[in-house]
Amino acid sequence: MLTFNIQKNPKQAYISMALVLAALIIFPFAAAPFGNSWVRIADLALLYIMLAVGLNIVVGFAGLLDLGYIAFYAVGAYMTGLLASPQFATVLESLINMNPAIGEALAAMLGEDIRTNGIHLSVWVIVPMAAALAGLFGALLGAPTLKLRGDYLAIVTLGFGEIIRIFMNNLNDPVNITNGPQGINLIDPIRVFGVNLAGEQGSRATVFIGSFSMPSVNAYYFLFLVLTIATVFVTSRLQHSRLGRAWVAIREDEIAAKAMGINTRNVKLLAFSMGATFGGVAGAMFASFQGFVSPESFSLTESIAVLAMVVLGGIGHIPGVVLGGALLAALPEILRHVVEPLQMKLFGKVLIESEVLRQLLYGLAMVVIMLTRPAGLWPSPKHEERPDADSDSKGQSTGVMAA
Repeated sequence: MLTFNIQKNPKQAYISMALVLAALIIFPFAAAPFGNSWVRIADLALLYIMLAVGLNIVVGFAGLLDLGYIAFYAVGAYMTGLLASPQFATVLESLINMNPAIGEALAAMLGEDIRTNGIHLSVWVIVPMAAALAGLFGALLGAPTLKLRGDYLAIVTLGFGEIIRIFMNNLNDPVNITNGPQGINLIDPIRVFGVNLAGEQGSRATVFIGSFSMPSVNAYYFLFLVLTIATVFVTSRLQHSRLGRAWVAIREDEIAAKAMGINTRNVKLLAFSMGATFGGVAGAMFASFQGFVSPESFSLTESIAVLAMVVLGGIGHIPGVVLGGALLAALPEILRHVVEPLQMKLFGKVLIESEVLRQLLYGLAMVVIMLTRPAGLWPSPKHEERPDADSDSKGQSTGVMAA
């Protein structure tokens, strides 16, 4: 049985981590005979896990229901699209048409090359900027909602997510910043130490590192795996920090937390900002991976899917959230590849289209799991990580107040 509780059983936890890491490293090579599509599914699953772990800070640790989390994903993706593609040339052209003085001054400041080629910053320069901007948007969302709870908070955050999506969809006039519903394409791929993870031109999406070569999706897989591990590590450290304990105190009883001297306003804002930061980083990776972003990628359905990953895996429990993210991100795509061949084998023809049956089975699986495991597939341990309140020993409570 895998366990990741370092405090209670460190040896078993480290063995479990090593086994999981070995399996994850082997996976793309084991999946190679079946085509690159399975590794691409894993790439997207890792991005969704990053999103789910970030949302878990807000929903799981601080107990704040957020239905607009995908907006921070969009902020990171569109910032990458704007700063690592020819799109800024379009922005400059429309700005010159609207206000020639400002447009010409901007072109003179950034260089004449920007008129035709746009801005092409390294994604590693954009990622901190995307994280900071998403964190700022998280604070802007959190500030007016500090006194809201439950359903009211959910409605406000849902509205925020939809506002960002509609904003991106319509921000093409009078200055064409996002290119509207058509989206931004030709986004630069990620480079690591000069190696293009999308593969150089003519390489057929193959990445060469010395004499070793691998498909582009495998290179992205290992990058996203490293970033996911870093995200899990950082959130785990946050969970066991003073700030993490303050989040849990607010989640359990905000009035009692305030009475104990916790600055609930600042702690809530930090939860929104830190959760949003991970969303911005994941968005930047998504844009560079896809090479294209459009408003359809950031709909309410995506926000609900990420929230479902947190709830299904186990709210507040990082291993459970990772499990929920992996299952819900990969399961629909696996069903897409399986349902039609299975029908052909059983009935000799396709009775129900894969898309319809896929959504049906996906919804049915979620309902069954929540009925049988209401706390999630891998809920938080029930024990409290603090000394017994009315006993001087580490054993069970005696029922008698200590002298």
